[in-house]
Amino acid sequence: MNSTTVNDIRGVLIQIAGSQLLLPNAATVEVLSYVDPEPLENAPDWLLGQIRWRGWRLPLVSFARIAGTHSEGAAVGTKLIVIKALGGDPKLPYFALVAQGFPRLVTISRDNMIVDSEHREVMPDGIRLRVMFNDDVALVPDLDAAERMIVEVLRPAA
Repeated sequence: MNSTTVNDIRGVLIQIAGSQLLLPNAATVEVLSYVDPEPLENAPDWLLGQIRWRGWRLPLVSFARIAGTHSEGAAVGTKLIVIKALGGDPKLPYFALVAQGFPRLVTISRDNMIVDSEHREVMPDGIRLRVMFNDDVALVPDLDAAERMIVEVLRPAA
């Protein structure tokens, strides 16, 4: 008998410097080996540059820097996760994020995730929620806001 219910969703837990992200599995496209990005002039520190992937130039985002969990001396990253952009901007169908290793497939249910409502108002742009997931703290990124942030930075260069 399957232990998942109709309300459960498949997700991925992605380790980043100083924290972890919890995303729906459907948002992740591919895991790549780390490559140094091509720098972008005048980009904020969370936008590390661009990488080439399947004919696209993808912005490379550090959610650790967005969330404020990155510390100098922390490893830049070992993997890149390609994310499907859901905002509908034809110039940004995908972006990539830096991860510390491979994402872990998880089942998200009401029983194993609790929203940290205490810190809800103080989340930085690009982070929607802080949750307790299976007794670990995880950040749920605001992918729509992250996409808007990326588009805003890239707009002058377009």
